[in-house]
Amino acid sequence: MSATKSSVDLDDLARRFDADRRHLRSVAFQLLGSTADADDAVQSAWLKASRCDSDALANIANLTGWFTTITAHAAFDQLRVRKRRAEQPLADAADLDRLTATPSAPADEDALLADSVSSALLVVLDRLSPAQRVAFVLHDVFAMPFETIAGVLDRSPAAAKKLASRARGRLHHGPATEPRRMAEHLEIVDAFLVASRGGDIATLLELLAPDVVRRVDPALVRDDVPTEVRGAREVAEETRLFARRARAGVVMLIDGAPGIVLAPRGRAQVLLEIGIAAGGRIHAIDITGDGDRLRRATLALPQWSSQEQRRLIGYQGQGSQSARRPVTSQDRKHDAR
Repeated sequence: MSATKSSVDLDDLARRFDADRRHLRSVAFQLLGSTADADDAVQSAWLKASRCDSDALANIANLTGWFTTITAHAAFDQLRVRKRRAEQPLADAADLDRLTATPSAPADEDALLADSVSSALLVVLDRLSPAQRVAFVLHDVFAMPFETIAGVLDRSPAAAKKLASRARGRLHHGPATEPRRMAEHLEIVDAFLVASRGGDIATLLELLAPDVVRRVDPALVRDDVPTEVRGAREVAEETRLFARRARAGVVMLIDGAPGIVLAPRGRAQVLLEIGIAAGGRIHAIDITGDGDRLRRATLALPQWSSQEQRRLIGYQGQGSQSARRPVTSQDRKHDAR
C-alpha cells in the first residue's frame, strides 16, 4: 500500500513540475544565459525534487516556489563551476569565426527565452560574481524576496540584498555627463552595427568619415587582412567580410563611451572602440581581443531611455512580464519622440 502511495505522489509531483517547467527554464536561462545549461539546471532540480520523501513534500506549502529555489540553486552551482574554470582567450581568427558562426534556428520556446534577456544584459551579468548574478536576477527580474535568495546563496538576507545592490550598480557606468551627445553617439554606433550586419555600403559611407582608420589585433584577422585600413570606401567594403561576426555584436558602453562588443553566447570576446568626430561621423575603429584589455574594460548597458531600460531588465515587481521581446531601433525612436 505504501509503495502505491509513493508512486502516486511521484506522478503528481511530476505533473506539477512539468506545469512549472517553462517558468523554471526561464529562471535558469536568465541565470545562465544558455538554453542548454538551463535545461541541465532544470533536470538537476527535477532529480532533487523526485528524491524528496512524501512526508517532506507534504510540508511544502508552495511547490512552485520550492521548484524555483532548487532550480536557482542548481544554476548557482553551475555558475560557480564556470567561474572556477579558466576562460581561455581567443587564439586566432578561426576561433572567433567558429564562435560567431550562425547557429541553427532555435525552437520556438528557445527563441522566446533568448528574447527575454537582452544580449547586452547577458554580457554584464557574465562579468558579475555568481552570487551577485543570482541575487540580482532572482530579486530584480523575478521579484523573489531576499529571505529566499539568502537560502539559495547560503548568506544572510542582508548580504543577499547587498549583492543585488552591487550588481545593480554595475549595470551602468554612471550618469552621462552629456546625455544628448551620448544619445547621438549611441544611435550612430547602433546604425553602424546594423549596416555592418547587412553589408549596407551606402549607409556605412554616410556614417564613416572620409579619413576613417580601422585598426585590429593581428590575431583577429587572417594573414591576408591588413591590421590597419584607411578611408571610408575601404573600411565599408571590408565590413562585408565580417558580416557574420557582426551578428554577434551588441552596442554597449565601453569605459563610458558607446562601442560594440562581440559577445557570442553572452561572453565578451572582442571590443570595437568607436571614435566619433565632432561632425557626427566615425573617424576611428579600434578592434581588440586582448585578454588583459577585456578584463580591464568596464562594460555597461547603454541608457537609450528609461522606458527601454525597464523593458530590458524586466522588473516584475513593477508589472513587467518575464518574457519580453527585444527592443528595436524603432522602439528607441518612438521613445525619443
